[in-house]
Amino acid sequence: MRLTVLGCSGSTPGPQAPSSGYLLEADGFTLGVELGNGTLAELQALRDPFTLDGLVFSHLHPDHCADFTALTVLRRWHPSPPVDPRVHRLPVYAPKEAPTRFAAAYAPDEAELAGTDLTDVYDFHPLAPGTQTIGPFTMTTAEVDHPCDAYGFRFTHNGRTFTYTGDTAVCDTLDDLAHAADTLLGEASWTHSPVRPPGVHLSGRELGELATRASVGRLLITHVAPWTDPAAVLAEAQETYEGEVALVSRGATYDL
Repeated sequence: MRLTVLGCSGSTPGPQAPSSGYLLEADGFTLGVELGNGTLAELQALRDPFTLDGLVFSHLHPDHCADFTALTVLRRWHPSPPVDPRVHRLPVYAPKEAPTRFAAAYAPDEAELAGTDLTDVYDFHPLAPGTQTIGPFTMTTAEVDHPCDAYGFRFTHNGRTFTYTGDTAVCDTLDDLAHAADTLLGEASWTHSPVRPPGVHLSGRELGELATRASVGRLLITHVAPWTDPAAVLAEAQETYEGEVALVSRGATYDL
């Protein structure tokens, strides 16, 4: 498996820093994981968006899915697409409200919303806890602790395991998803403090503690907010996890 970072800014995009978006690839199959603010431009700099084989969304906050609307314009209105998007509908794995939420984001007004159905170019699959096959990947999905319907994922392929936390506070399901993973891509939006609101995000310290409890092989930190010092988040994780740890960056690739 190979991971490419399209963007990794947490909560909002930052200067020249798109929000969350990743590509997970294996055996010629490309799975998009999140498509937040600014990530479609990054994707187009790397490849034709029509080559995506599927999309997965952990939850429906804009910093994880805002560019889905732009992708919809591309898929519906491109004058000469390399494949017919109405014949080859893109599979989208997302929380159950995604079809109506994405239609509302795409429609210019309430009158048009009533007739907006994006299933002409997308094949929506509602997420639920459990395991399914997507292309060459086995994906295990679990609910996590965030102020909306939100999920974390565990991907396995050819004996290797990659876990992505999505956005979440500390919860038991994270330990199961991350257990003995070769690589953990985890969000840490802020530094550790008792004044942080509960049930929203992980701190660098909490993410490092998760990686230690789960005995992961490598920790990659993502989703640091533009107003948070990334070096401080990294230092917290390094204090609580003794393995390999790094902050991801836009355009970086990782062999998993």
